This record gives sequence, structure tokens and C-alpha cells, in this order.
Amino acid sequence: MGRPSSSPLAAVTLAIAAAAAATIGGCHAGPEAEDAQPMALPPDEPFVVVLGIAQDAGFPQAACRKVCCAEAWGDPSRRRHPASLAIVDPEAGRFVIDCTPDFPEQLRLLDAVAPPSGGGVALDGVLLTHAHIGHYTGLVHLGREVTGSQGVPVWAMPRMAAFLREAGPWSQLVELENVVLRPLVDGEAVPLTGRITATPFLVPHRDELSETVGFRIEGPRRSVVWLPDIDKWDRWGTPIEDVIAGADLAYLDATFFADGEIPGRPMELIPHPFVSESIARFASLSATERAKVRFVHLNHTNPALDPDSEAAGHIRAAGHRVAIQGEREPL
Repeated sequence: MGRPSSSPLAAVTLAIAAAAAATIGGCHAGPEAEDAQPMALPPDEPFVVVLGIAQDAGFPQAACRKVCCAEAWGDPSRRRHPASLAIVDPEAGRFVIDCTPDFPEQLRLLDAVAPPSGGGVALDGVLLTHAHIGHYTGLVHLGREVTGSQGVPVWAMPRMAAFLREAGPWSQLVELENVVLRPLVDGEAVPLTGRITATPFLVPHRDELSETVGFRIEGPRRSVVWLPDIDKWDRWGTPIEDVIAGADLAYLDATFFADGEIPGRPMELIPHPFVSESIARFASLSATERAKVRFVHLNHTNPALDPDSEAAGHIRAAGHRVAIQGEREPL
């Protein structure tokens, strides 16, 4: 169900789009070091931690020789992992939504904030959103060539599970029981621990190999929505405003900032909701509702990766912000 795109910010959308397109010739200047400071939480309280905020390919991106990625290659503090969210119950286990190509570094990040019990290296479970490369290919690190994990639960929708079961090298993980596939059902909650559930919800996306879902994570006190990939908001039968209203925090798809961001490529073929569209659509929400929105899954061309950019400034002025790699939020 669509919403009007007019808003106090609509007038600046074209200007932002032009600025975004202009920056791609050399890309944006690259993010400053903006890693989150760990939030002080009671030692036994469940929480989520953002393990990455970039699009599937991460930042910098392979083969990008423009200024943004060139600077990031030379400065590790500018790098950002593909989008992934860890769910931690200090009393019962560690889980991740999506297992990205940067899994080794992201597991190390998770170890720093939530060390595994017993000194183990694996996880207590993985929940998969879909079969695009930034969301499942890190599973190879659970195989015998790396951690040699045994019986790690991997929750997946039916087509996603069939893909892993039938296509190598993922099928070997299943055959050797490095992972154990567990079913996801649209709208049915998965009890991860006695205090945390994760509920998948189907969304429209390019589903060449699998379905696509987001997740609603519920803890003892708070709920968090994780939705890194979706087609335009008006292609979904569920108003995104209702999803935001039903959660305490919503991490939403921000792959591209505005139309024209990738010169020479028809962007209707990759129909993510532009950040400029989301800003306009959410402008009528209350300040409290707008503050729930944190953007993730930013392509390396997205100027909002740079916190000092005009694009990032517009996001903050609208009452939202870009998620910070390493940020923690209580459940």
C-alpha cells in the first residue's frame, strides 16, 4: 500500500539525486571512523549488535577504483562489512541474521562484545533472509576447511533451504552436518532462547533463488525489525509505517540514496526504496516514530556512507540516522 511522496523534504530530492550522481565519478569521500562505542548494558540482558551496514559487497567494493573505495582500501577504519545483525542472550547463546562474505571479521567483532561460552568459535544459530551473495556465502566458514562446526542450526525459508540442500558447496555443509537446516514459516515465531523470538515476514524482492524475508526480533523488553532488502515500499502489501509502529527500532533498506546514483544503469532494475523516498514517505510520522528508523545495507555508491556528507545530514535532519557498525541495542 503506497503513501504520498510529497513532504517538506521532497523539494530537495532532485538536488540530492544530482549531488549523489555527481559524487559517483569519484565516489564520496568515504566514511570517517564512526564505529559505535559499546553501550553499557546489564551483564545478563539480551541485546542486538550491528555487525555490518554495507550492501552485499561491503565497502570498499571489489574492482572499485574511484576515490571512495581507493581511500577505504588504504584506511581500515573506513571499511564497512555487509549488513548483518547479531542477537545475543548472555544466558543462552549467540545468533546472527545472515552470514556474509565478511563472516571471519564479523565473528571476531561479535567475540569482542559477547565471547562464546566454553571458548567455542561457532554460533548457536544463523537466520537467513535470502539467497543473494551478501547474505549466505559466509556459511562456507562453518565447513571442515575452516571451523569444522557441527550441528549449527540454520533457519531458512523453503526455497532457501532447498537451494542450500541441493547446490554445492552448501550441500556439503548439510551432508557433513556442519549445519542443520531448520524451517522458517512466514509469520511464525522461532524461539531462539527462552527470552528471544525471531519472526520472519515475506517481502517482495528479486527472488531468483529463494524467497526474501525480514525479521522481527522480540526480547523481554523491546522489539527490533531487521529489513535490509526489499523492493519499493508500495510493492509490499504491508505499510512500512505499520511495521515501524509495531517495533521499538527498525533497521531498513538504504541501498541507494537517490535515483541517478549509478549513471548508465537503469535503476528500475534494482528497485530498492531510495533513502530520499523513505525520508519523504516518513516525513508525516511523529518525531518518535521517525527516530526508530536506522538505515542499513548501503551500496558503496551511497553518499550517506560518509557521515559528513549532505546526504547523511538530510537523514539526520529528517529524524533518522544511518546505523553504526558495532552499535548495541537492548532487547
